[in-house]
Amino acid sequence: MASERSTDVQAFIGELDGGVFETKIGAVLSEVASGVMNTKTKGKVSLNLEIEPFDENRVKIKHKLSYVRPTNRRKISEEDTTETPMYVNRGGRLTILQEDQGQLLTLAGEPDGKLRAAGR
Repeated sequence: MASERSTDVQAFIGELDGGVFETKIGAVLSEVASGVMNTKTKGKVSLNLEIEPFDENRVKIKHKLSYVRPTNRRKISEEDTTETPMYVNRGGRLTILQEDQGQLLTLAGEPDGKLRAAGR
C-alpha cells in the first residue's frame, strides 16, 4: 500500500500546527503514562484527524488531541483542537509546502513560456 507518493507520516505530524501538535502529543503521552503507572489504572490518548476542502490545491486538517489521565482520586481529561492547511500533491501526498511549483526559467535561462503568458 505504501508508495513513494504516500504521505510521510513523520513529516506530516511534525508540520501540524507548526510543530506544536507533535510536542503536545509527546507531553500528553508522558503525562498519561505517568498517571497509569502511579494509579495502576487505564488511561487513554486519542488523535482524531478530519480532512475537508480548503481551496483549489489544499485541504484543511482539523487535528484533535484528547486524553484521560488517571489520578489517585479521579480522572483528568482534556481536549485540544487546532487546524492546519496542507497542499495535496501528486498521488495525494500531503505537505505544508507545494512540491511542484513549476519552472520559472527554461534551461537557456529565459522566463518559462507559461510564466511569460501569465505576466501579460
